[in-house]
Amino acid sequence: MRSRTIPAALLALSAVPIVAGGIRMTELSVGAAITPDNARFFASPLPVSLHIAGATVYTVVGAFQFAPALRRSRAGWHRAAGRVLVPAGLIAALAGMWMTLFSSLPEADGTLLGVFRVIFGTAMAASLVLGLLAIRRRDIAAHRAWMMRAYAIGLGAGTQAFTLLPWFVLVGTPGQLPKALLSAAGWLINLAVAEWVIRRPYRRLVS
Repeated sequence: MRSRTIPAALLALSAVPIVAGGIRMTELSVGAAITPDNARFFASPLPVSLHIAGATVYTVVGAFQFAPALRRSRAGWHRAAGRVLVPAGLIAALAGMWMTLFSSLPEADGTLLGVFRVIFGTAMAASLVLGLLAIRRRDIAAHRAWMMRAYAIGLGAGTQAFTLLPWFVLVGTPGQLPKALLSAAGWLINLAVAEWVIRRPYRRLVS
């Protein structure tokens, strides 16, 4: 049961950013009206397209890495999926940071949110590289830990939908500071859960 529940929960959490990304890609393809919120994407569509494509592949394929029964029943799945996940995750992280550093961001985002995006984007890319280096030296525990941290960061947009939603409902559109802090909370919540799972005995996770 757990082999199905965990991937299903991760896919559900990633649904909001995937749908939002699909809407954004549709806007770029059909030529939607340009507004202050989307002008930067029309000005430089390649980075946002790479970010959306990379993040979608990363979150969807990555969810099934948390299905132990799949790894046991299909020899080679975990390794083959990993060869897709690492480049997809790196593309998502690097394209996201490129947009933060070089695009004209909306005023509502603010400098602090940009700093957080660069910090967590860097941490995601570094975790993927460290996870790859760990498996090359056959350090399974370190590989598992770094890949879980990278996935937790990559899934941050899904959790941010829940950290930001109460503010939207109760207060309205958040200003720069609350938006930055609530967005950071999404990444930190995911990382806290990942660290809790990492520190549990491995046999309990896959049972």
